[in-house]
Amino acid sequence: MSDKIKVGVFFGGKSVEHEVSVISGLQAVYAFDSEKYEPVPVYITKNGEMYAGGNVGEIEAYKDIKKLLETAVRVNLIKDGNNFSLIRYPAKKFGNNVIDTIEVALPVVHGTNVEDGTLQGYLHALGIPYAGCDVFSSAVCMDKEASKLIMKAKGIPVLDCVTVNSKQYSVDGDAVLNLIEQKTKYPVIVKPVNLGSSVGIKKAKSREDLDKALDYAFGFANVVLIENAVENLKEINCSVLGDIYDAETSVCEEPVGGDEILSYSDKYLSGGSKDSKLGAKVGGSKGSSGMADLKRKLPAEISKELEEKVRHFAKAAFQGLGCSGVTRVDFLYNTVTEELYVNELNTIPGSLSFYLWEATGKSFSTLLDDLVKLAFKREREQGELNFSFDTNILQGITLSRGGKA
Repeated sequence: MSDKIKVGVFFGGKSVEHEVSVISGLQAVYAFDSEKYEPVPVYITKNGEMYAGGNVGEIEAYKDIKKLLETAVRVNLIKDGNNFSLIRYPAKKFGNNVIDTIEVALPVVHGTNVEDGTLQGYLHALGIPYAGCDVFSSAVCMDKEASKLIMKAKGIPVLDCVTVNSKQYSVDGDAVLNLIEQKTKYPVIVKPVNLGSSVGIKKAKSREDLDKALDYAFGFANVVLIENAVENLKEINCSVLGDIYDAETSVCEEPVGGDEILSYSDKYLSGGSKDSKLGAKVGGSKGSSGMADLKRKLPAEISKELEEKVRHFAKAAFQGLGCSGVTRVDFLYNTVTEELYVNELNTIPGSLSFYLWEATGKSFSTLLDDLVKLAFKREREQGELNFSFDTNILQGITLSRGGKA
C-alpha cells in the first residue's frame, strides 16, 4: 500500500472560465511532488458531471472533449466511513465500481458555479478536507459588491460603485442610465458582479457607450457593477498564502495588456500560436501556459514604499474576507494621484499564481504542499468545534398528517 497522499484535483465546471481551469488544474497535477503525493485528476464538464480515469490527466486529450469522455469514467464522490471514493455512475451490477479514492481535495476551478462556493459547499457537506477558501469567503469574494462593502468597512481602499440588475434595465433603461450618471462620472468601468478573467467587462466614455456596455455585461450576469475608471492606470497584483491566523505575501507583478483594460485575450491568448495554450506541456515553469504566459513585469516596477503598501493591503484583504489557501489580490493604482485601490480577490487564481511564488523563492511543488497542509489544518480545527447539542426536543413530538397541528 502506498504511503503517498492521494489528492483529488478538481477542474473544469459550468463556467465561462472552464478552459482556463483545465489548464490550471493540470498544471497542478503535473507539479505535485511525486514522492509524497499521488494526484487524482477529476474533470468537471460544462454540464457539471465529474469524470476520472482514462485520459483525464492529459492536456492533449482536451482538444477533443467527446473522445476524452469516451476514455474516462463518469463518477460521483461519496464518503464511506473515513474514506472518500470516486464511484462509477451509473454503477455496474457486477464488479468493482470504485474508480479511485482520495484523502483531500484541491479545487482548481475558476468562475461562477464552481469557484463561488458551490464546489466548496459540496466538498464541505461530504466532510472531505479541501484546500482553499471556505464556502463563505469563496462566495463573498466572487461578489464584487459584497467584498467591496466588507473591505471598505475594514478600512481597505476600494472604489465606490453602483449595481443594477437586468430587470431594472429591461423595464426602464433610461432610468438606469440616469442613476449611474448621478453616482459616477465618465469614464466608467462596467462589469458583471460575479465573473473573473475580464469576461464581460467594458469601458464606457459616454452615455451611448454605457448603454452598449450594460447590454453586453448583462449577457453574462443578472447583476452588473459600475465604478469610476482609474485614470493613469497601473495594475499591480500580489498573491497571499495562508489563512486568517497566519499569511505571507508574494512579490508584486505588473500585468501588461494590449488595451486600457487587461482583456481575456491578453490573459490567455496572446502568448503564442492559436493552439499553443492547449498544445504545450503543462506544469511548473517548463512549457507552462495559462496565466503563467501573461505578459508582465515581474517584479513590478514600483517603489519599495508602494510595494510594502500593496503587500500590506493584500494581506489585510485576504484575512479580512476570511480567505484560506492561495489567493491573488488585484490592485488599481493611479500613477499621478498615487491613489491605490483593491480591485478584487481571486480565490483560486489562474495557474494558482505559482509564478509569483517561484519569483518569491517558493517552488510550485512547495506551494502545493503548503495548500494540502492548510487543508488538513482547517479540518483539524473544524474537528475541535461542536456541531451538535444534546437535547431531548424530539422526545414526545408527534406530527399529524394533512397539515393539522
